[in-house]
Amino acid sequence: MASVDDLWLTDFGDPHPGEPAALRPALILGPPESFGPSPPFVIVAPLTTARRGLSLHVEVEASSGTGLDTTSYVQCELIRSVNRGRLIHRLGAVSPDISHQAHTVIRTLLNH
Repeated sequence: MASVDDLWLTDFGDPHPGEPAALRPALILGPPESFGPSPPFVIVAPLTTARRGLSLHVEVEASSGTGLDTTSYVQCELIRSVNRGRLIHRLGAVSPDISHQAHTVIRTLLNH
């Protein structure tokens, strides 16, 4: 079961220009467990290995805890809801600090 702050290899399928594509890690953002057991969707933010120097991106270091082989960046501006069937397997999880940074950027993007 996917939990908030987990990193999962996710199948984003065929994209439109500017959207994430294919298999890539994603940070699980929600829904929180208070929504009940296993809603059919999860809210995710894809990761990229491209360092673009954007303040919207949150760096996640490669480690055994994250399950990443390469330093990657949470693309907070690309949050989306996907069916749980798109989650391939759990890679690891982000630290509370990384989670806080990502959620702060997302709240700012949503003007909250």
